[in-house]
Amino acid sequence: MGFRCRQAALLCLATLLAGCAHIVPPAGAGRPSPRPAPTAAPPPRPAPVTPVPAPSTAPGEIAITAGLTRGPDIAALLPSDKDQLARALRAFRTSCPALIRRTDQSGLTSGSDWQGACAAVSSWSDAQAGEFFRRYFEAVGIGNTRAYATGYYEPEIAGCRAPMTDCAVPLYRTPPDLISVDLGLFSDELKGKSIRGKVAGAKFIPYDDRAQIIGGSLAGRGLELAYARDPVELFFLEVQGSGRLRLPDGSVMRVGYAGQNGRDYTGIGKLMKDRGLIQAGSMQDIMAWLRANPAEGAAIMNENRSYVFFRELTGDGPVGALSVPVTARATVAADPRFVPLGAPVLLALDRPEATGIWVAQDTGGAIKGANRFDTFWGAGADARMIAGGMSARGTAWLLLPVGSYARLASQNGASTP
Repeated sequence: MGFRCRQAALLCLATLLAGCAHIVPPAGAGRPSPRPAPTAAPPPRPAPVTPVPAPSTAPGEIAITAGLTRGPDIAALLPSDKDQLARALRAFRTSCPALIRRTDQSGLTSGSDWQGACAAVSSWSDAQAGEFFRRYFEAVGIGNTRAYATGYYEPEIAGCRAPMTDCAVPLYRTPPDLISVDLGLFSDELKGKSIRGKVAGAKFIPYDDRAQIIGGSLAGRGLELAYARDPVELFFLEVQGSGRLRLPDGSVMRVGYAGQNGRDYTGIGKLMKDRGLIQAGSMQDIMAWLRANPAEGAAIMNENRSYVFFRELTGDGPVGALSVPVTARATVAADPRFVPLGAPVLLALDRPEATGIWVAQDTGGAIKGANRFDTFWGAGADARMIAGGMSARGTAWLLLPVGSYARLASQNGASTP
């Protein structure tokens, strides 16, 4: 898995959305529902996270079957923050090689559709970022375009390469007996789906869950990559998908996501809130309770049966799902069934710091469905505070190459206004 424009742009949407046109989805797919006009955003603040249900998505649904909306002119949506635009331009430039090569799971584009923008991006400077996005892209909405965004960051925790008395919680490499099975090889109805597990005798069974691994099921197999001092900090490093270990000599070891045990991810914040253990749902509130109640906290962390394996990163990082370093305040994690990985996304949200152009360079186990995003904020105390409290709602527009909407409308038998 990985790793927010101004009030005016958000308010512009209210007047523009009334004229938006819709592509009729293929037979059997649901049409987009009407969208409420966005409301003015409150002043920036580190708000607590309020867990919400994941966007409803029909089994097997992808962007092309969710219904498409022609968006407003990009000029009306662009942020005035030139630094934010420049970061997005650089992130898009970095993503282009992978964007052209990858198969787009969303059904919206092919690699050749991005050739024009990707061939040109190297000749555009940071100062010209806004004009670049205006010239080469158009806004297209997926489904009802209602967005929900959280945040993630690159945590730094105390650790060590060899076990010590006060540093003995292991980070494991991916076990060699962890097997990923592509179910599409067995049934066309299961294309795009996979499971992970291991072989036991003549049976394929689920892999060890978190409780078993924490209890020592992998101990003594030489899989220990490093060790952490605090199991709570390590738990959240897993949730973030990558991070830094501050070693006893002051040096830093960077680690990144290498695999996952195949068990379903469970957000413990919602569990704790439902049980009345915490009032707010921010990462800071969760960590404080877990530390104050270590025995009960360990049991709750084990209710998230998912477990993440790590590898050491030696280059620039952290690295996202595109296998390129993610960009602080410019990268979002998205569901590749609804967003082409590497594509720009314009978010107009009720958190001004999260509004702007982002680039889909990452994915996440909890980031599922149309218009669900996880914004990356980098490393350090500010990044931790913003990401830990990020919960933003608003409107999302994919920025697709100019002409994409007309082509998709034609392919789906709908007229193009």
